[in-house]
Amino acid sequence: MIRRRFEEIVTAFELRTTGKWFFLSSLIGCVAGLGAILFQYLTHYVVEFSLAHFANYLPGEAVGEPAGIAINEALFSPWMIVLVMTLGGLLSGILVYTFAPEAEGHGTDAAIDSFHNQRGKINWRIPLVKTVASALTLGTGGSAGREGPIAQIGAGFGSLLATKLKLSARDRRIMLAAGMAAGVGAIFRAPLAGALFAGEIFYRDGDLESDVIVPAAISSIISYSVYSLILPTELRFLPLFGTPPEFVRSTMWDLIPFGLLTVVLVLVGILYIKVFYGTHHLFEKLPVKKHFRPAIGACLAGLMAMGLYYSFAENIQLLAVLSTGYGVLQAALSDSVSVAPVVLITVAIFKIVTTSLTISSGGSGGVFGPSMVIGGCVGGAVGQLFAEYGPDWWTVQPESYAIVGMAGFFAGIAHAPFSTIIMVSEMTGSYHLLLPTMWVSTLCFLFSRRWTIYVKQVPSRLESSAHLGDFIIDLLEGILVEDVYQKDRQLCFVHESMSLEEIVHLLSENEQQYFPVVDDDQKVIGIFSANDVRAYLYDETIWKLANAGDVMVTNLVTLSPQDDLNSAMQKFTSLNLEELPVLDPEDSGKLLGMLRRKETIAAYNQRMVELK
Repeated sequence: MIRRRFEEIVTAFELRTTGKWFFLSSLIGCVAGLGAILFQYLTHYVVEFSLAHFANYLPGEAVGEPAGIAINEALFSPWMIVLVMTLGGLLSGILVYTFAPEAEGHGTDAAIDSFHNQRGKINWRIPLVKTVASALTLGTGGSAGREGPIAQIGAGFGSLLATKLKLSARDRRIMLAAGMAAGVGAIFRAPLAGALFAGEIFYRDGDLESDVIVPAAISSIISYSVYSLILPTELRFLPLFGTPPEFVRSTMWDLIPFGLLTVVLVLVGILYIKVFYGTHHLFEKLPVKKHFRPAIGACLAGLMAMGLYYSFAENIQLLAVLSTGYGVLQAALSDSVSVAPVVLITVAIFKIVTTSLTISSGGSGGVFGPSMVIGGCVGGAVGQLFAEYGPDWWTVQPESYAIVGMAGFFAGIAHAPFSTIIMVSEMTGSYHLLLPTMWVSTLCFLFSRRWTIYVKQVPSRLESSAHLGDFIIDLLEGILVEDVYQKDRQLCFVHESMSLEEIVHLLSENEQQYFPVVDDDQKVIGIFSANDVRAYLYDETIWKLANAGDVMVTNLVTLSPQDDLNSAMQKFTSLNLEELPVLDPEDSGKLLGMLRRKETIAAYNQRMVELK
């Protein structure tokens, strides 16, 4: 009863598109916001009952995150982290590969694939499994991000809602994208960036899915508002990351060191993609049941973190290679001197490896969060080196390089420059660095065109199955018959009284295939082809009895000079004809010429060459 009433409400909105999308997008935003709250609480509970309880360790967080529980740091047990991570990977792998194998890895790519190739359909089990599996992965210390599961929760609900309401495939895709926007906008507190992210992330060459922007913006705003309700009052309107109160204004000359930063970010981005998918291929070849691969990946990531921890005199900052890694990134953004460049570079490089081990092994989580940490650490390290060794005319503030590095790195590997610029600005609460951020993000996007972390992206809407047929332009519609048929072609006319014997002899002397039949006023009254006459060739007894009026076709299919070649081609193909008479529309029956099929095809080919 409730469902039927709900469908009636949506149907009532069908004629009022604005109201329809406002209603549906708001509903998706509410569910995505609640899903983000559920995921956040679930992740925190897993952290408390695993890392905090057994290892007395809490991963560092950004200043905009709620404070965690109190732990006894004196009882910190590093090797217990490895055990907790291994068990978390095992539980996550068993859950995913038992109930929803599609939920493995980072969820954004799965949503992109669904948009392009599966008519926007997502199995309802995937968001549920993804939520729990990602909470287990992140909560036990796996190196992954939050945007993948949250985006898939929102996208899954949007797809499910469209399916239940029996909406079109186009509407389902829009609702899927609105769900992605809602999830990203809520979890990163970046509603505008969430909307742009949903329109930009589907394509590799900078194309934009414009249809989804408005519904995505509505759902992102609502989800952000709903998610903010769980935050303490003092954090509700703060950005995720804290930054210095003031930034040094960039000048034209500062674009040079920022350009050099771009080169470093592009190289590290290529390394990230190569290692990520190289690790994936290695785990695919591993002769172990898929259920256990995430545990192996998590264990290796934990062992690597422990190796770094003890190699650097038990420097706990290096454990940022695990979990979100936001703690060390926050330190680089707030006070660059609190983290040495060697630590930042080490975290960035080994974060690539631990993220690849966690996600490429089949663990569940996103790649955006780790990308922010990698890019921010690289930027912060480069900024510190420039400040120390660069020329005096470089006004280098290392914290600004960390922020710009966050944006540029992800813009390059994800091919989403505009949404990333806005997202980093919203996450840090500062638009003072808009100029260098745009500069670096644009350059990273241009130099990274051959590589992408989201392999399900397609180059543009032209290559997307979602838009199959949208861009098929009928080239023949713009070409008229009078522009193509040969006006000076000499045609042989046949009078209606010509005997069949004369016609047979005419065929033997003439290469013409179609013969118009005229009356005494030279008006066309019919037509016949050489094939029409062949039926009488072996019966000479009727050659003198039959005439042109007996063999001609009187139901003429004709064209006028002002017809386009599209309609001409339809007549050619429907009747399997090779020529059609062109008649004068102002003088009924007056033949102007004949249009041949091969002339029409030649005109089409010529237009294609011109367009190319």
